[in-house]
Amino acid sequence: MQAKQTKEKEKAQTKAKEKNTLTKPSEPDKVDAYMAKLKHPLMDVAAALRKIILSTDSEIGEEIKWNAPTFFYSGEMKPSDPKKYKRYIIVFNLFRKNCVRLIVWKGARVNDKSGLLEGDYADGRRLALFHSMEEVKAKKAALQGVIRRWLETLERD
Repeated sequence: MQAKQTKEKEKAQTKAKEKNTLTKPSEPDKVDAYMAKLKHPLMDVAAALRKIILSTDSEIGEEIKWNAPTFFYSGEMKPSDPKKYKRYIIVFNLFRKNCVRLIVWKGARVNDKSGLLEGDYADGRRLALFHSMEEVKAKKAALQGVIRRWLETLERD
C-alpha cells in the first residue's frame, strides 16, 4: 500500500515538475523594485509602456533580465534550449535619456506594416522608440498589434 502511495506521489511530482518547465512565472515585484529605483527623465513613458505591454495579453509576464524590464510569454510551451530565448517578446533599453527603446525580440517575424518597428538586424530584432507620452498614446494600438502578432507566431510546441 505504501509503495503504491509513494509511486503516485512521485508521479504527481514528476507531472508538476514537467508543468513547471512548460510555464514561466512572472516576477512583478522585482520589476516594481527596479522601476522604483530607476532614475530616467522618461520614467512616465517607461511606466506607461510597461502597463500597455502587460495589458495586451494575460499570458505576458515580466522579469528583470539583461539589467532591464523584460517581457515574455508565460504560458505553456514545450521545453527548448533556454539560449534560444523563445519566450522573450520585449526588452526595455533605457540607456538613452531622450527616449525609451523597446527591443522587440524576433520582431521581424511580425511583418509590421504600421511603421512602429525600426531596424533590420540579422537576428530579427527590431526597435520601437518612444520619446514622449504623446508618442506612447499615438503608438499604443500599433504596439499592442505587434505584440499580438508576435504571440500568434510563437512556436509553442
